[in-house]
Amino acid sequence: MKTIMLVCAAGMSTSLLVTKMQKAAEVRGIQADIFAQSAQEMEFTLEQKNVDVLLLGPQVKYMQNQIESKLVGKNIPVAAINMQYYGMMNGEKVLDQALQIIENK
Repeated sequence: MKTIMLVCAAGMSTSLLVTKMQKAAEVRGIQADIFAQSAQEMEFTLEQKNVDVLLLGPQVKYMQNQIESKLVGKNIPVAAINMQYYGMMNGEKVLDQALQIIENK
């Protein structure tokens, strides 16, 4: 089971993307826990769940360095979601991005 966390300002815009990623994972037979959180709730969730990768929406991309410094030693890669894939709400491509990051961890 892969656990993929998407973070944006309020967790709303990434929720639609989560739905598309879940459908893509289901079609491929990939067991994945994909969910969205707001930047404010992110730290609490990270204390409760084991996350394999954390993807940032474009509107919170500026937080990447700050988040990475908080996750030092936890082996949770942080990356910004590809802007084109995010804009098109391309769940398959964002799922591919997440899986590739997990494989390279």
